[in-house]
Amino acid sequence: MPTKRRQDLIEQDKGSSPIVGARGGKIILYNAPDGTAKLDVQLEHDTVWLSQQQMALLFDTERSVLSKHLTNIFHSGELDRTSNVQKMHIAGADRPVALYNLDVVISVGYRVNSKRGTQFRIWATNVLREHLLKGYTVNERRLQELNQAVRLVADVANRRELTGDEATALLHVVGEYSFALDLLDDYDYQRVVAPATGTTVIHALTYNEAVRIVQHLRGRFGGSELFGREKDNSLQSALGAVIQTWDGTDLYPGVEAKAANLLYLVVKNHAFFDGNKRIGAALFLWFLDKNNALYDASGERRFSDAALVATTLLIAESKPDEKDVIVHIVTNLLTERPKGTVS
Repeated sequence: MPTKRRQDLIEQDKGSSPIVGARGGKIILYNAPDGTAKLDVQLEHDTVWLSQQQMALLFDTERSVLSKHLTNIFHSGELDRTSNVQKMHIAGADRPVALYNLDVVISVGYRVNSKRGTQFRIWATNVLREHLLKGYTVNERRLQELNQAVRLVADVANRRELTGDEATALLHVVGEYSFALDLLDDYDYQRVVAPATGTTVIHALTYNEAVRIVQHLRGRFGGSELFGREKDNSLQSALGAVIQTWDGTDLYPGVEAKAANLLYLVVKNHAFFDGNKRIGAALFLWFLDKNNALYDASGERRFSDAALVATTLLIAESKPDEKDVIVHIVTNLLTERPKGTVS
């Protein structure tokens, strides 16, 4: 939809005032002419930080109700308070105000019992369905943000900068490919299994190498002070986990299985305060490239940019007990397949 027309639609709805985060970025929930709910999320440095008051306005609920949901979210372990909450001094406040990132906003949206909460859940469900199953392109409002992320992983893999047309093309999610559809069908019925063989590892990713990669990313995309800052020893644990053995045998045999587990652990365990998805993707691609597993015999990428976007989203939205299934999906997408199939 053209930018002007979209803005006109937003302004027509009285309840569509943008909720602007303390560090930039904003969220707008509004009603489209066809009666469906639409959410416009513009991120700043991978997230948006909102106060309890702003979330109460967004979901049209009382702060006391919101506070109860936040307590349950952190108490249950669904999200970690340390890495998802910051306190900042903002204009008009006598004391520091707690700010919550996009992960918290999404979790609250799935719990709030209000019309706005229902609209949010409908919107979120539709977005996930479109991205993971139908392969629809992301609309033009997000193209610039995603193009930046694509340039990041391309730079890490020492590839040329993508053109606008190439960036648009990669936004098609893996649903357009028959092999990926088969995998998603297997995922629905919990019958995905790991490939029988894998590529032999010739280069293990060390902690010092990983730190250098993170420092490089921080120099290019670390607008946030928290970008690439380790919150605990999760990065070291992830690197150790992918190379561990049992009775002399690799627990995760082959480059493909190790790379899949590395991507999952960095993204899912929030090894860093900010930038987990971008850093996880960069380490994943670097590890594959160093082990001659990023490209197939014809020189084509074995794991497309679209597959990486979709898989990262799938990891972020998956349940902890679905780890093996998610890892098997990534491993299968990396494994050589008969000519004629595409990743």
